[in-house]
Amino acid sequence: MALFNSDALLDRLEFLDSPADSLQRLLGRGLKVGGANAQAVKDLLNGVWLGHPLHPALTDLPIGAWTCSTALDLMDRGQGDTMGRAADFLIGAGLVSGLGAAASGIADWHDTYGPERRTGLAHALLNTAGMGMFSGALVLRLTGRRSSARPLAVMGYLLAAAGAFLGGDMVFRLGTQVNRNAWTAGPDEWADAAAEEEVTEGAVRRCQVDGATVLLLRQQGEICALSAVCSHAGGPLEEGEVVEGTVRCPWHGSRFDLGSGEVRQGPASMGIPVFETRTTPAGRVEIRRARG
Repeated sequence: MALFNSDALLDRLEFLDSPADSLQRLLGRGLKVGGANAQAVKDLLNGVWLGHPLHPALTDLPIGAWTCSTALDLMDRGQGDTMGRAADFLIGAGLVSGLGAAASGIADWHDTYGPERRTGLAHALLNTAGMGMFSGALVLRLTGRRSSARPLAVMGYLLAAAGAFLGGDMVFRLGTQVNRNAWTAGPDEWADAAAEEEVTEGAVRRCQVDGATVLLLRQQGEICALSAVCSHAGGPLEEGEVVEGTVRCPWHGSRFDLGSGEVRQGPASMGIPVFETRTTPAGRVEIRRARG
């Protein structure tokens, strides 16, 4: 039997839906006001440049620092010698790196909804409270009150651990930021997709080929084929807009290059599969997984 019932926990967090909605709308207005510069910052925090969500990588820094500081504190026993000073440094390093983790987490959270959104807000609140405890502990330590600081640091670590649990729940149970094309392979060999006459200039056609959901469209006479599923949250790309050689997801605005499948705008950080195309003498469009 599981130690924690995540479904029951999510049901108890429904009271967070209203403040989460207000906060998301506030962030959305900020993005609109900031324009292209704000979007560039968000893309940076989403990890578009990395090809992978940035937030998980950054969260390892404060958690690792605080885990080591807690261990050093246990060995130091409040004496404030070399291990104690190292623990001071690690608490500070965890607080500084935690700011980056928080910023990237907010960027990712802005594009969530439902159980993901409320769990994400609870995750953020726990981590914020943990950072507050560690901040208070660091002040006490630097002013010579180490015995009073240790309980705060322990409480901060427990809160951060609880926040990490909810973060893991978002990814591994709710599937937040999981690549929706992770199991999309498509045909290794040429496979029939559609009649050539059905793929018209500027129009988008969705079809199923060898278990893959594929988007077919013709751009300047050339037929492009790529996954019809947004890697970020599974949005239907055939319902999106084709803009300047990209297709825009209708759900959160992620844009993917029609030729390479690479991300041109977040929140998606992972590209989508593309397929090679050819037209047979019989007038059929065939595709296969891109090679090389």
